[in-house]
Amino acid sequence: MLPPEKLYYTIGEVAKMLNVSTSLIRFWEKEFDIIQPKKNKKGNRLFKPDDVRNLHTIYHLVKERGFTLQGAKTKLSQNKEDTIDNAEIVRSLKKIKSFLEDLKSEL
Repeated sequence: MLPPEKLYYTIGEVAKMLNVSTSLIRFWEKEFDIIQPKKNKKGNRLFKPDDVRNLHTIYHLVKERGFTLQGAKTKLSQNKEDTIDNAEIVRSLKKIKSFLEDLKSEL
């Protein structure tokens, strides 16, 4: 889901990737300590690819699986790597499903 690999992504780019508002990204940044964007001299947030992956994981837990914010924090603190890996697998499977549905409709 990431566009071509960049060193940093703006908050607008990240919000567009997740299809959420920039204010939600800022809120999640305050709530989850695994999100730590750099800020330039103007104060604009610049997210590293790891931050974007973590935001994808938070999105998966909160928006797709229905976790509360506290539940998502707990899940990430208990087993962060497995949680992130599972979210990546779900994203990959969704892409494959979408591809197969497109292929089916073309037949």
